[in-house]
Amino acid sequence: MERPSLEFNLPDTHEEGKLYVVDSLNNLNKLNVCPAESQHSLDEEENSGGTGESMAGSNTKNQSLFFVTFILTLIVSLALVSFVIFLIFQTRNELDQISSRLLSEKKNIEELKKLNNIILKHLNQSRIKE
Repeated sequence: MERPSLEFNLPDTHEEGKLYVVDSLNNLNKLNVCPAESQHSLDEEENSGGTGESMAGSNTKNQSLFFVTFILTLIVSLALVSFVIFLIFQTRNELDQISSRLLSEKKNIEELKKLNNIILKHLNQSRIKE
């Protein structure tokens, strides 16, 4: 009867050894994969008993950081759009001024052409009289 009890104890010890090896491998994996700062947060989470308190605080902090970043992005975008609209209006005003100047210059050129034609006619008439 003692023999079966020994057989029972050996598998239990073997299972405990397997659990110890798996736990050691997990710890080693955490050290290799996670940076030092992340490891501290993982250790704190394990020490807190896995209640999720640190995760809830972290989640709230991440949400507020996201919200602030989102608001700042919206403000910067609004400022950029306003600046572009301002530039469009300024460009439109400048184009209107340039087109009005061109029209006035065109009128001046046409008047000068008329005057030139009148002078040429007058000169031609004076030559004919001579």
